[in-house]
Amino acid sequence: MVRGGWEGHRPVEATDLFIPFLERSGYAVRVEGSTEIYADAAELADTDLIVQCMTMSQITGEQVAGLAAAVAAGTGFTGWHGGIADSFRASSDYLHLVGGQFATHPGIQPCERSGGEKDNFLPHSIKITDLGREHPITAGIEDFDLVTEQYWVLHDDLIEVLATTTHPTQEWHPWHRPVTSPAIWTRHWGAGRIVVTTPGHSLDVLEHGCVRTVIERGMVWATRTASAS
Repeated sequence: MVRGGWEGHRPVEATDLFIPFLERSGYAVRVEGSTEIYADAAELADTDLIVQCMTMSQITGEQVAGLAAAVAAGTGFTGWHGGIADSFRASSDYLHLVGGQFATHPGIQPCERSGGEKDNFLPHSIKITDLGREHPITAGIEDFDLVTEQYWVLHDDLIEVLATTTHPTQEWHPWHRPVTSPAIWTRHWGAGRIVVTTPGHSLDVLEHGCVRTVIERGMVWATRTASAS
């Protein structure tokens, strides 16, 4: 687990939620407080899965190159919310690896805002796609509703979208039609697998049954397979 960055996403508490699951599933868990480990090729070659919770922050060229090389060689890579989809904004190579980047989370009506984080909490639905209904990460999970940040994501078409969320248009918005963003996606990168789950702003969202199930299944699915070892 690689955690740190913006404290608003509670990187320590959030990742601690999943350590017991990983240990019960047979993983030997190592926790790192920075991205320096990404420059250690030998260590990453011996790592089957990286769980990242590192919102914003910075990464060196050597570190992102090491991460990308490890994933291409078969190391799995996963995370949730800003810990993976809003990391290292200045690194185009990282954005290329992950395939999607947080752009914004639209807020409530301006006259109702108080300046707190709940200004950006909106009721919205996570809709499982046809692909998602067949995929081991999301199979059996029905569409579900949340009241939290709703990520608007810029993305490419190399991702496999397992779930979406649609941003409506309101009279105070500058966009003129509803916009659908990927909410859960996978990506194959060389021999490696990547899983991104955009819900997860706070601990209560991470503990939501559907969100937690997707994240835990995503960890298992992304883990290095025998064919990639």
